[in-house]
Amino acid sequence: MTLRLTFAFAALFFALHPAAASAQKFDPGNKYVCPRHSDSGLDCYLEAVTHLYTMCRHVKSIEIIEYGHAKAQEGTNGAKSDYCVDKQKLNITRPYQAALREATGYREAVDGLRVLQQFWLDALVALRWREGEAGSDYEDRVNRVYDQLSFQIEDVRVGFTTAPDGAEVKKAKLPDKSSKSNRRSTKKSTDKAKAN
Repeated sequence: MTLRLTFAFAALFFALHPAAASAQKFDPGNKYVCPRHSDSGLDCYLEAVTHLYTMCRHVKSIEIIEYGHAKAQEGTNGAKSDYCVDKQKLNITRPYQAALREATGYREAVDGLRVLQQFWLDALVALRWREGEAGSDYEDRVNRVYDQLSFQIEDVRVGFTTAPDGAEVKKAKLPDKSSKSNRRSTKKSTDKAKAN
């Protein structure tokens, strides 16, 4: 009886909370993380790096408006942006893993994704104001991130235009039909010369 009751509660829980059952999988169509390009892991990830950076940048801007540059990180003043950074690091994980899976076989794309992910993580940490930095210098620094993100996103896309890593090896292993017939005719000529 107790066992049946436990299974009933578990079934009810998973029926009411389907997200808990599929918590480990990439969710195509996630409009929060990638509002425009959520069909594939790669497209979602490449949109999410800019989108999620922007979200945390807006939170940090609100803190700066409320407390000023110098006091935006004092005490609990920076708690909202710190939470945003932690939350977005978790949000990007599944799209990043899905993009890596889709890029398997494209070494340049995989390398580009890894470089992009590390740059994105560093950019989130760098949203903090640096002591002694002028307000305009801070704004220039956090805005330049968008240019760098777009360059790196383009590098990843270019990495997908190259042939997959295994394709070059397969081409090299396949013998050329014309060279095979040339070898046969050369062998026949050699055999005829020996016979004469």
